[in-house]
Amino acid sequence: MKALKLTAPGRMEVRDVPVPAPDPGDVTIKVAYAGLCGTDLHAYKGEYSKTRFPVVLGHELSGVITAVGEGVTKFKIGDRVTCESTYKACEACRYCKSKDYNLCGTRIGIGTNKDGAFEEYMTMAEDRVWKLPDNVSLKAGAVAEPLACGTHAVMEVARVQSGDTVCVFGAGAIGLMVALVAVSAGATVILAGLTVDEERFAVAKDMGVHYTVDQQKEDLNEVVLRISDGGVDHAFECSGALPALHKAFEIVHKKGQVIQMGIFRQDMNPISMEYLLHKEIRYMGSRSQKPSSWALAMELFEKADIHPEKSVSMIVPVERWQEAFDSEPGGKKLIVFDDFGEE
Repeated sequence: MKALKLTAPGRMEVRDVPVPAPDPGDVTIKVAYAGLCGTDLHAYKGEYSKTRFPVVLGHELSGVITAVGEGVTKFKIGDRVTCESTYKACEACRYCKSKDYNLCGTRIGIGTNKDGAFEEYMTMAEDRVWKLPDNVSLKAGAVAEPLACGTHAVMEVARVQSGDTVCVFGAGAIGLMVALVAVSAGATVILAGLTVDEERFAVAKDMGVHYTVDQQKEDLNEVVLRISDGGVDHAFECSGALPALHKAFEIVHKKGQVIQMGIFRQDMNPISMEYLLHKEIRYMGSRSQKPSSWALAMELFEKADIHPEKSVSMIVPVERWQEAFDSEPGGKKLIVFDDFGEE
């Protein structure tokens, strides 16, 4: 089978490797689509410390089960599935006991320290796999992981309520998913970006986002003051751009929340302590997703008319991976291995 292997920072190639057999408790998934995440780009450039070389990147996927290991009872061959980014965790620490696997200090993640989704077949622990609802296409299923990141941030970390006001910074795939979940939660949502995000603004509008703001042409502060009572309730920083974080501190109301999701290029960055302190802002991180986030995402798939696949801006075969990695930021890029006749 074909596997896109990262051997060192900036060095990646398509290799022919054996199809993996599932260990006990695992399943083998024939990958349909694999999504390119900002984390994959950071890993490729050597900027993500958790990467263990050599490794197959990719932790966003959809596919069909082709083999089941000993003891597997939840799935059968032919099931259409997606999966979490955590392969296994220690199951003993305080975070595992509360099923916060995203915070386990010894978690094994696919695409970082276990081969991930940029290959034709991959193995995954049965307990980390989710069956796709019948109404969800494989293309939409490949965006389920960013959607689960959105449910974790919006519904579990920030606890956005109906009637709240939300501003999302960054019109990439994560920003779009956060905005989509916030809209589904009943919030009034602003998506803030730049002129280069014009096409993603149109996608956001199609997803139900109420306001899009090109900060190079419009005054975000004016929009916020027009629709809110002195500032937004929640600001989600999804771009990994420090100016966006500073603007988030500025537009959130006193006692408001700023949730950090974007990854900055540098680990240490200056922030405005004046805003943070005197506005009593709650500044929190939201990392990845966990089982409860996935349950919420599957519930959205089943009960709400949502189409996260609208965020997809590029689909390429694995041989053309470089095009996706070198493309302009924004939108979800997918590597296709087999669409199983759905498209």
